[in-house]
Order: sequence, then structure tokens, then C-alpha cells
Amino acid sequence: MEQVLWVWLLIVNIIAYIVMVTDKKRAQRHRTRERIPEKTLFIWAAIGGALGIWIAMMTKRHKTKHRSFVIGVPLLLILNIVVYGYIWMTWIR
Repeated sequence: MEQVLWVWLLIVNIIAYIVMVTDKKRAQRHRTRERIPEKTLFIWAAIGGALGIWIAMMTKRHKTKHRSFVIGVPLLLILNIVVYGYIWMTWIR
């Protein structure tokens, strides 16, 4: 069961990173109709992909001027650590 949790977090973070990078590329090409909604990015962060979103923010410099992302993603990362830590400590370990 522990492996399932780690695989889940790995997959979610990889997808979240890819989604964020995809939005960055679309923004650079001025494809506003094809942009990924901010709500979608926050959903990926909330379900466990906050680290992937944060890494994409820092490495690709995407959404770093948006206060909601600068504050929200680190908070969601802390929440991810607390929630998944609780799951690991109570149900898996």
C-alpha cells in the first residue's frame, strides 16, 4: 500500500508539472483560447501535485507574478505534506 501512495504522488506531480509547462508554452505562443485555466492548475496542486506545480513555477518562471500562485501553491504544498503524511502515518505504516 505504501508503494501505491508513492506512485500516486509521483504520477500526479509529473502530470502537474507537464500541465504547467504546457500552459507556459501556450502563453508564450499567445494561444489564449487554448490556455489551461488557473482553476485546473490549482486542482492538480490540491490533489497532490503542488510540488510539481511549484517546481514548474520556479524552473519555467510561470505564474510567478500571480499572488494567488506565489502564496497558494506553497500553502497547498504544506497541506499536501500534512494530508499525505497523515494518510501514511495512520493507514499505511
